[in-house]
Amino acid sequence: MQLNQKETSLLQDLKKQEEVCVEKYGRYSNDANDAQLKSLFGQIGQAEQQHLNTITQILGGTVPQMPSGGGQQAQAGFTQTYTAASADPNKAKDAFLCTDMLSTEKHVSSVYDTSIFEFKDTGIRNDLNHIQKEEQEHGEQLYNYMAANNMYG
Repeated sequence: MQLNQKETSLLQDLKKQEEVCVEKYGRYSNDANDAQLKSLFGQIGQAEQQHLNTITQILGGTVPQMPSGGGQQAQAGFTQTYTAASADPNKAKDAFLCTDMLSTEKHVSSVYDTSIFEFKDTGIRNDLNHIQKEEQEHGEQLYNYMAANNMYG
């Protein structure tokens, strides 16, 4: 498989985005106060590492076979850790971490959306589409946690 200059550039940008996600989720997993949030950040961070591995493989000339559609289902069963009226500084810190990661997921998903249209290879397009769907699911997981803890809206 031969990538053109534009495809290579887009993949390098996607690789950088995934590196940032892996690093942020790792840091935020350590920084979060709530055990549920630590776990959520850790799980999403592992998925982001898989995305990084996939992009690296494509840059190296291999188009991995990925399942069609998205990956994991969004978790809906978060228990409330913080109340709406909570003045707990831990809630404010966790809310900031969630808001930052939700913004990051929105950005990364949009980068994939644009990139998908620029590749001639159907296998690469399918892989990028699969990753984008997972990025959207990450956003849904973050939203569900935030909604359960009165952090959204």
